Amino acid sequence: MYEFIVNGTNVNCNEDKRLIDYLREDLRLTSVKDGCSEGTCGACTILVNGKKMRACILKTSKVTGKEIITVEGLSEREKDVYSYAFTKVGAVQCGFCIPGMVISAKALLDKNLAPTEEDIKNAIKGNVCRCTGYVKIIEAIKMAARILKEKSIVPKVSCKGLVGDKMQRVDARNKVLGEGKYVDDMCIEGMLYGSALRPKYPRALVKKIDISKAEKHPGVVCVLTAKDIPGQRYIGHLKQDWPALIAEGEETRYVGDAIALVGATSKQVLEEGLKLIEVEYEELKPLTSPKMAMEEGAPQIHKGGNILQKDVLKRGNVDETIEKSKYVVTNKYYTPFTEHAFLEPECAIGMPDGDGILLYTADQGIYDDQREVANLLGVPKEKVRVISKLVGGGFGGKEDMSVQHHAGLLAWHTKKPVKVKLSRKESIMIHPKRHAMEMEFTTACDENGYLTAMKARIIADTGAYASLGGPVLQRACTHAAGPYNYQNVDIEGIAVYTNNPPAGAFRGFGVTQSNFATESNLNELARMVGISDWEIRYKNAIRPGQILPNGQIADEGTALEETLLAVKEEYESYPYAGIACAFKNSGLGVGVSDIGRCRLTIEDGKVHIRTSAACMGQGVATVTTQIVCETTKLSPDIVIADDPDTKVTPNSGMSTASRQTLFTGEATRRVSSKLKEALDSGKSLEDLEGQDFYAEYEGITDPLGSKKKNPVSHIAYGYATHCVFIDENGKLQKAIGAHDIGRVINPISLEGQIEGGIVMGLGYALTEDYPLNEGVPTAKFGTLGLFRATDIPEIKPIIIEKNPNVLAYGAKGVGEISSIPTAAAVQGAYHKLDGIHRTKLPLEKTPYSRKK
Repeated sequence: MYEFIVNGTNVNCNEDKRLIDYLREDLRLTSVKDGCSEGTCGACTILVNGKKMRACILKTSKVTGKEIITVEGLSEREKDVYSYAFTKVGAVQCGFCIPGMVISAKALLDKNLAPTEEDIKNAIKGNVCRCTGYVKIIEAIKMAARILKEKSIVPKVSCKGLVGDKMQRVDARNKVLGEGKYVDDMCIEGMLYGSALRPKYPRALVKKIDISKAEKHPGVVCVLTAKDIPGQRYIGHLKQDWPALIAEGEETRYVGDAIALVGATSKQVLEEGLKLIEVEYEELKPLTSPKMAMEEGAPQIHKGGNILQKDVLKRGNVDETIEKSKYVVTNKYYTPFTEHAFLEPECAIGMPDGDGILLYTADQGIYDDQREVANLLGVPKEKVRVISKLVGGGFGGKEDMSVQHHAGLLAWHTKKPVKVKLSRKESIMIHPKRHAMEMEFTTACDENGYLTAMKARIIADTGAYASLGGPVLQRACTHAAGPYNYQNVDIEGIAVYTNNPPAGAFRGFGVTQSNFATESNLNELARMVGISDWEIRYKNAIRPGQILPNGQIADEGTALEETLLAVKEEYESYPYAGIACAFKNSGLGVGVSDIGRCRLTIEDGKVHIRTSAACMGQGVATVTTQIVCETTKLSPDIVIADDPDTKVTPNSGMSTASRQTLFTGEATRRVSSKLKEALDSGKSLEDLEGQDFYAEYEGITDPLGSKKKNPVSHIAYGYATHCVFIDENGKLQKAIGAHDIGRVINPISLEGQIEGGIVMGLGYALTEDYPLNEGVPTAKFGTLGLFRATDIPEIKPIIIEKNPNVLAYGAKGVGEISSIPTAAAVQGAYHKLDGIHRTKLPLEKTPYSRKK
C-alpha cells in the first residue's frame, strides 16, 4: 500500500505502478498529459513537495508520504490568474502542453514573483511546445507573475468578436485548466485496449502468423489478422496502397506495418498478448534510398513499381536562356526526413453504435476517417460516425490513418469500446514524416540581377506508402522557382517508394525543401552580381499584375514587395543577417475539388457553428466565431463552435494546405449573411429557434500542366520574408517574419502562428533530424533536436494587410508559410559569418550542430 496526498486529499494505491497511470486512470486527473512516457516532453509535469517532476518516470512507491499538486489542485485564484494570462496573450494553441507549462510556471512563481525572461525560459526548459514557439507562453508567465505580485484583480474579459479583434480563443481556458478532453482523456465503461504487432524488419516476407497462444491468454478478448477484415484491406486517402494488416505471404514494407491486432482488458494484458503472437519471417534486404529503389532490377515495393509519381512543369526556353545568361549557379541540396513531434500521440476509441461504429478521433479530417473505416469494414459510410475531440497538434502528421481504422476494426469484432493509442516510440516509427529530398537547382540571372531562368530536378523519398507524397511533390515543384517575376522554368520531380517510414504531409508541404534550395541559389547569384541578398529579391519580387513562374497572374492583394520593405532597415543594419522569401498556396488547388462548408443552427437562443474543420492548434473555431460575429454583429457570448461530427457538421474538408481560414471561413461568411438577412427582416433568434442555415464555397482552379496561357493554380497565395540574425559566435540573436496575410482575423492567433512556424523552421535548419539505420528509426522524442525555450532568439512577427478580395474578408492562410523561408534565411546568415555555402540540412559546422 502506497499512501500520499494529491491536491490536498489523502490517497492510497495498492500497487507500485507508474504515477502518471495512477493519476490519469485511477484519479481521473487528466490535466497530467501522457506525451512521451520518456521524461522529456514535460506534458506530465506535476509538483511533488513543491518541486516540479515528471509523472511518467515516477512510480507510486517513490511518492509515498509526499504531496502532489496538479493543475486540478490549483487554488481558484491561481486558476483565474493562469487561465487569464495564458488566454489573454494567446499562449494556447493545441493546448496539450499547457497544463504542464502552468505547473512549471507555478514552481517558479511560488518562489520568485519577479522573474527575468531568462528565469522563465529556464523554468520551462523541460516543457516542449511544438505550436507556439514559446514566445507567448513566456509573455503569459510574465503577466501571471505581475498579477500575483501586485495582488491585482483578474480583469473581466469582453470582446465584440469582430474581424481584427484580439479575441481570446474559444477553447483556451478549458485547455489551460486541463478540462478540455483529448481522446486519451476519455474512459468508457467496459473499454478494451488495443494495439498492433509490428514487424521486426523493414522488409521481410511474412511466412506464417500464429495467434493461438495469444488467443488463449486470459484477458485477451480478440486477436485479428488480415483475414478478419470484412471490407477493403488497403487504405489510403488518395492512393489505396497501404494494407491495414499485412497478410501471410505478403512482404512488409516498413517497420511500422501492422501484422496483427490484439484487444485486451488491460494495458498489461495487451502487452502480454502481443508478445505471444508468433510470426515466421524471411528477412529481405530493404531499399533504403531512392537511388537503390530506382536501380535496374530493384525489387518492386508495390506492384506498379517503385515510382509513385513524376511531375513536370515547363515554361519558356530554359536551356537557351540559361546559356545566354550572364550568371548561372548550380548546386545540389539535401534535406532530411523530419518528425512532426506533435505533443499528443495518436489515439482513437471505437465503439458499437447500433449496427455501425462510433469513432472518437483526434486528427485532421473526420470525413476521410469515415470513408476509410467504412471501406475497411465493408459498410456504407453512414454506418460510421466520427467525432473529433481536441487535437493535440498535427502539422500534417495526423492526416493519414494511424489508429482510427484499427480501433474501428477491433470495436466491430468485439462489440465493445476499444481504445487504441500509439506509444511515443510507435508514433515516431509509424506515422508519415516530412519528405527527405535530393535536389539539383540551376538558377540564372542577367548582369543586373534580374532572374532569367531556372532548372530543378527533385527526388523525394516517399517511403513505404503513398500517403500525401503525390501532392507534396507537386507543391515542391510548383513553388520551386520562388515568388518571383520570370517565366523560364524547367522543373521535374519524382517521388520514389522505399522501405523507409512513409513520408507525407508536413507543415510547408514540400515547399520547405525546394525553398531552401532556390533561395540559397539566389544568394550566390547576388554575390556574383555584386548586390545584396535583399536587393536581388526586391528586384525580382512578384508584384500585382505580373506573372508567376507557374503562369498564374499575381492578384492585386499580392504584397511580397511590402514584406521586403518591412524588414529592409533591420536587415541592412546587422552584419550577420540572412534573408529569404517564400510563397505558399491557400487551398488544394491544381484542379482538385476543394469545398468549404458551414452550417449555422439556432438552438436555445444560441448560434451553433457547425463545420468539420479540424482545429489542431491553428484556432479555426475562433476564426469562424469572429466571422459570424463580424457578419451578424451578434455577441460571441451566444455563438458556439461545435465539435466536428459527421452526423452533425458538414464536410469542410481536411485541415491541410492552409485552407480552412479561407475556404471554411468564406463558407461561414456566406452562411452568416443568410442569418443576417433573417435577423434584418425583423426576426429574433427566438423566432429562428430550430432553423438551419447552410452555405458552401468552392475554389475553382486549373490542373497542373494546364494549356492555358495563365492558369489559376491556386485561389490565393500568402507571401513572406524572413530574416535571421546571428552574432559573431554563430548564436541566434533574432528572427523576423514579415507576412502578407491578406487581412487579419485574429492578430494574437496570427502572431502565434508566425512565432511557432519560425521556431519550427529554426529547428529544421539547425538541429532537427530523423536518423534511420537500414530503414529503422533510431531517434527518441528527446533526441529529435526540437528547440526548447532556452534555444529561441527574439522573434518579431510583422503583419502586412493588403487584400481587397471579399473571400473570408480577405484572409489568407499562414499556418504553413510561417515555417518555409526560415531555413534558407539561417543558411544566408551563416554564409555572411564564415563564407561557407551550406547545402545540407540540418546545417553543418554551427554551434548548434550535434555530434554524431
